[in-house]
Amino acid sequence: MAIISDDDNIKFDKQKNEDTTAEETSFDMSFESNIRPKLFNEYIGQSALKATLKISIEAAKKRELPLDHILFYGPPGLGKTTLATVIATEMNSNIKITSAPSLERPRDIIGLLMALKAGDVLFIDEIHRLNKISEEILYPAMEDFYLDMTTGKGQTLKSIRIPIPKFTLIGATTKAGALSGPLRDRFGIIHRLEFYTDEELKQVIQRTSKILEIKIDENGAIAIARRSRGTPRIANRLVKRVRDYAIVKSNGIIDEKTANKALDVLQIDKYGLDNTDRSLLKIIAENYNGGPVGIETLATALGEDSKTIEDVYEPYLVQRGFLQRTPRGRKLTPLACKCFNISNIDLQQSLFE
Repeated sequence: MAIISDDDNIKFDKQKNEDTTAEETSFDMSFESNIRPKLFNEYIGQSALKATLKISIEAAKKRELPLDHILFYGPPGLGKTTLATVIATEMNSNIKITSAPSLERPRDIIGLLMALKAGDVLFIDEIHRLNKISEEILYPAMEDFYLDMTTGKGQTLKSIRIPIPKFTLIGATTKAGALSGPLRDRFGIIHRLEFYTDEELKQVIQRTSKILEIKIDENGAIAIARRSRGTPRIANRLVKRVRDYAIVKSNGIIDEKTANKALDVLQIDKYGLDNTDRSLLKIIAENYNGGPVGIETLATALGEDSKTIEDVYEPYLVQRGFLQRTPRGRKLTPLACKCFNISNIDLQQSLFE
């Protein structure tokens, strides 16, 4: 009879946890892969941008040349990476995906560029975080499809130009203003991705529900769309959470009532705001009489990093008209007072100055 020691049990539990984690990771990766559109006719939203890109792609194909370099900017979660993969598919090209923080050393980006084949698409996320050396290596590669390199030392030092295949660089950033002028000017196509409408998000949610094999009616999809902050990534995340609620608490079908109950449990209100959003507005209202208040002061009071507030929370609050960015700091709007029943007289007066 085999004897199982405590160490064996620990190893078994560890292996079981590792297997479970691997299965979950595999499912998440499979889900992300399936949910990403592959072609323009599958990609929902950004209609004006798609129309422009279709023309550029068709023209590039007729010229038998790579597409001009493209820069996408806008809030996170709007589909910049997905759009890059769609472009590569439409161009019948391979795509290599990386992010600027991973290109720390010159040899990182040189190796990446030299591995490209003719017509390939190179996608660099967070391109505003490229260091100065990597950025300067990109300049001749983008303009003339050459790498400028040096060999030797001292008196034997010489500069050489190494040709690389013609490729398309697609950069993505949430901070277009943080890019240097020389880098930004080398992109032939520059577009901002806009927040999605509720109708567009409804279509995204219906498509995702079909992939997840869960039934959802139109009113249920609209209910989720209204609380998705105009962002497909958030909409897809909420669909999975509402699905879980529907399976446990309902009949497995997502209707308007089920969707609203599930989102209430998640503490996401009818405007799509979560606890952090509401806390931010409440702090400005109660602690600073509606503002203006500096971003660093606000970050300290909220217990959040100022960059997180600027990149994650503020864009939607500004877009919805709840928050203003002024030279003196952040300030609530009259709409925020109306929607959240803020009736402080001094605050109302300060908002209308």
